[in-house]
Amino acid sequence: MGGSAPPREPRLPELLRSARHLPVETTSFVDRRGEQAEGRRLLAKARLVTLTGPGGVGKTRLAGRIAARVERAFPDGVRFVQLSGLHDPALVPLAAADALGLHDHSDQPPLRALIEQVQGRRLLLVIDNCEHLLSACAELAGALLHGTTGVRVLATSRHRLGLTEEHLMEVRPLPVPDPDGDLSDAAGHPALTLFADRAAAVVPGFALTPANRASVARLCHRLDGLPLAIELAAVRMRVLGVDQLLERLDDRYRLLTTGSPAAQPRHQTLRAAVDWSHELCTQQEQLVWARAAVLAGGFDLETAEAVCADGERVRSHDVLEAVAGLVDKSVLCREAMEGGVRYRLLDTLRHYGLDRLRQLPGADGAPSEEDAARRRQRDWFQERATACEQAWFGPGQREIVALLRADQDNLRTALEFSLAAPGEAHAGLRLAGTLWFYWHACGAPREGRYWLDRALDAAPGPSRERARALWVAGLLATCPEDLTRGRRLAEQARDLARTLGAHAEAAHADHVVGLMGLFGDDLPGALEHFEQAVAQGPVPGKLPSIVGLDQVELACALAFLGHADRAVTVCERALRVCEEHGEEWVRSYVLRVLALAYTVKKEWRRAEPHAREALRRKLAVHDVIGIGLTLDLLIVIAAARGAHERAAVLLGGADRVWADISPDRFGSTTYNSARRTSEARVREVIGRRDFERAYRRGSGLGLPDVVAYVLREPKARPATSPPGRETNGTSLTRRESEVAVLVAEGLANQQIADRLVIARRTAEGHVERILSKLGFNNRSQIAAWVSARRK
Repeated sequence: MGGSAPPREPRLPELLRSARHLPVETTSFVDRRGEQAEGRRLLAKARLVTLTGPGGVGKTRLAGRIAARVERAFPDGVRFVQLSGLHDPALVPLAAADALGLHDHSDQPPLRALIEQVQGRRLLLVIDNCEHLLSACAELAGALLHGTTGVRVLATSRHRLGLTEEHLMEVRPLPVPDPDGDLSDAAGHPALTLFADRAAAVVPGFALTPANRASVARLCHRLDGLPLAIELAAVRMRVLGVDQLLERLDDRYRLLTTGSPAAQPRHQTLRAAVDWSHELCTQQEQLVWARAAVLAGGFDLETAEAVCADGERVRSHDVLEAVAGLVDKSVLCREAMEGGVRYRLLDTLRHYGLDRLRQLPGADGAPSEEDAARRRQRDWFQERATACEQAWFGPGQREIVALLRADQDNLRTALEFSLAAPGEAHAGLRLAGTLWFYWHACGAPREGRYWLDRALDAAPGPSRERARALWVAGLLATCPEDLTRGRRLAEQARDLARTLGAHAEAAHADHVVGLMGLFGDDLPGALEHFEQAVAQGPVPGKLPSIVGLDQVELACALAFLGHADRAVTVCERALRVCEEHGEEWVRSYVLRVLALAYTVKKEWRRAEPHAREALRRKLAVHDVIGIGLTLDLLIVIAAARGAHERAAVLLGGADRVWADISPDRFGSTTYNSARRTSEARVREVIGRRDFERAYRRGSGLGLPDVVAYVLREPKARPATSPPGRETNGTSLTRRESEVAVLVAEGLANQQIADRLVIARRTAEGHVERILSKLGFNNRSQIAAWVSARRK
């Protein structure tokens, strides 16, 4: 992950893919038009709709399709919360906040903070796999219904949530035609279509024909129309014909008659199909299936090898072959991601694997198979987290962030095992502390505090790991109400580290003490603190990122106190170190403080490029606090340069970003005063009406969109074009011309959307493209251009 070559600079569209929307479909979807229409109808009249039905019936896929169909009706988007990998009810609101892109730094209860942050927004939240966390999901849905007016919830669960506002929609198995009836319109029967589609994937050229339709219909009828059961059976077409498949399946179902008569028929059907798939696996495939079931969410091959291989029954090189076999049998889903191939067990098949794992006896005197697999899972993710931490101050930060976000459910599982299993708490403390850079740099402070608090309570004994966890917990305590607690935790960490002779951890803790002073407006104290830290020189084992941040905070204090030239010198020195290592996160802070120093010097043209570059790099690692601080600085720069409308747009966008973090911006006078002064100046210069119009435009932009707005280079005011000709030689489309006319009439984006019967975001996109094509900075220029064309 480290490497010596600098990373490829990403294009803007790549940087804007961080928002979590609907899951990617990896196989074709057999149309459920009736259910999709019913789901849309229910969402139109109800704010909570729950799709219920047995496992394997296709609730998740259907929810995704319904959500995609109604996305245009939700200006603030559709977000998907996958809960299958969670087991702790306390994490449900945190998972929802993460899916919504919220990064709360307050000391409020997580659910209350979430509700405050989404008030006034119109969005759809899809909560998937609620059945094992019903109470927590019901509490989340109820809070959203009662605490907001524009949020709707689409849930999937085997059981209802039990709220009075809940509208239920039962997802039934696919209808199956009478095998002895008229099958001439086989394409009109989705169960048969699904089988044919999945069979063709393993037997190229397979199609429904008059000769096989009846057998396929009997097979689907035997499988009760359950999509997952049909898919698992279709895989067997690789070695069996349809009639052979049906005959062997009948044998399998005859065995079921000796089972529990209390089991529901559809549960028996699915269990039979999964049992059959399991029995057709090799012994090593069965073991890998069972052991991989401890993995939550997706995983890569390295993880599968580390968790499923024990060096005895399964060796590392056996895992690849077993994984390939399980993919072929549709037990594992293969997902091509930007960072490489990952695999995933469907929730039903994961629970089946866990059942099998718990039935496997451990060796004499050894932990059970499940405990051994969970310990290997935890140890692997500790190893991965350590490798990521060591590589963090280097060129691979984007890849590290993407990897850890993809592994988030597995990190949670590893932490939960460590803090719940007897004798494992110290390992949980070590893992939570190792992930300091992920919690702090990548917008996950609330969850970091949750795990660190639990780990510190579970492992109270003095240790280097405890010293690390204490200062990390202090680092994450950056809201105004929590600064005192943060300083206290950092001081505890420093004292403990000094007692243990852990000099690096003492230096890390000392950095946090100084940072609390900076956020708490004690600028002289912070300056003295960081001057001493920088003068101290290298401390063996001190993290390079913290060494760099000492320089950043020193320069920041210098700039705020008016010593701008010294701040520039410190920044340029730190920038050279970051560039030598290909580092991005610390570099983004150096660039922001360099822009701050030039702002203090009133050298606006030198300040802005540094701020813009800082913003681009912060988006790459999803540093939301840094994005908010940089936007505030860009507002000051825009106002000072006379770009008042641009500053007003940025004010709206920045407030939207800060609403997802900390509305009071940590309550720091130091960090907020210049922005407030600039806002007052902008309001006065352009007037209330124009300010509010531009502000609304900015506040309608999500985080990626406001960053995109900033990163587009501001264009100079163009010379007046001859009537009937477009600036820059670029023609507007017919729809863009219509939108330009409506802009000239003074309509806001929502009014344009209503007039043209399009989504508000579509209208906003048209306006942005018009501004870009014509090289304009504001809507009044569009109006003047339209007027000139009419003359």
